[in-house]
Amino acid sequence: MTTILLPKQGGSLEPYTMIHSASTYPTEGTFRKRTAYSAAHVVADTKSAAHPILGGAIDWDATLAYRKTLWKLGFGVAEAMDTAQRGMGLTWDMAKELISISAQEAQKENALLASGAGTDHLEADKTYTLAEIKQAYEEQTAFVEGTGSRIILMASRALAVSARSAADYQDVYGHVLKGVNKPVILHWLGPMFDPKLTGYWGTETISTAMDACLELIHQNKAKIDGIKISLLDKDKEVEMRAQLPASVRMYTGDDFNYPELIQGDGGQYSHALLGIFDAIAPAASEALRALDADDIEGYREIFDKTVPLARHIFETPTYAYKTGVVFLAYLNGYQSHFRMIGGAEGARSVLHLSELFRLADQAGVLVDPDLAVERMQLVLKIAGIEQKVTT
Repeated sequence: MTTILLPKQGGSLEPYTMIHSASTYPTEGTFRKRTAYSAAHVVADTKSAAHPILGGAIDWDATLAYRKTLWKLGFGVAEAMDTAQRGMGLTWDMAKELISISAQEAQKENALLASGAGTDHLEADKTYTLAEIKQAYEEQTAFVEGTGSRIILMASRALAVSARSAADYQDVYGHVLKGVNKPVILHWLGPMFDPKLTGYWGTETISTAMDACLELIHQNKAKIDGIKISLLDKDKEVEMRAQLPASVRMYTGDDFNYPELIQGDGGQYSHALLGIFDAIAPAASEALRALDADDIEGYREIFDKTVPLARHIFETPTYAYKTGVVFLAYLNGYQSHFRMIGGAEGARSVLHLSELFRLADQAGVLVDPDLAVERMQLVLKIAGIEQKVTT
């Protein structure tokens, strides 16, 4: 087995011997019992002259190729979301192009696609009237529906800044929902993912915010396919799930507790719209197929091994998780480099990336372990950590 020297706390190096020598999971799959979206990242164009710190440019071919991989594994793609650095490098103009090319390909592939519609083309850190926020939402929802994609109605930073009460949220969302043609997925993103969304639904108290959100859902259930909540609180998700109308799905966004939430409690369960599925897609596909076969032991064996990796990728500051997702895509050969729009590859330390490498091997999610070792070695060398790889 291959051994690589990895840095650890304190600055010393220690040998790490790989557990897996070959790909653990297949590259194709379908599943029936759960609807599962993977929020997909974008691949930066390293040949572009665009300045990364100003957003950079996207490699459209590599970005689309990865979406094809996710569809082949059985996932729907949640497009232009925070995993794609939406509002954190990915502008609305870039998002429009991304949604358009994904929608065209999804139609060719007869694949599942839902895309984010929000208000992020409004200037940041300004207050707006509710009418202006409604108009901004309408512009984006009309664009997404015009491509043929389903809508994920994203949380609005402009609304978080401008709203003065829970009633303002009811007013804006109620208006926008009346104007859509097909049921949408609501997206409640917690402040650990985006601090600018603190106090969403008009309060910083989660239980009160949940009541406001549930009121909106019950009043507009015909226009809502489901809701994704990303609060990293499994008990709150289970509590909210139990209060949803029968026609409205819960899509877990809990990247810490997804195995048990998707499995369910015998009576209720969650579907999935997860950023971690981008990083563990082959394993997640295999786990969901085990669930289809009522092989709960196999389902948990696969998924439970990935949880330490997921918790590491999404550790505080949680919003930096995109760096780990792209790093794994690089290690797994889904892209040729470890660069990100906005220069976000520097958001995590080399120690963090080294531990991610260990956990990815232990979870069995490295598609080609030899390639992963080679690329990990390059990352360490660039960081000034000279070491040798032995076999």
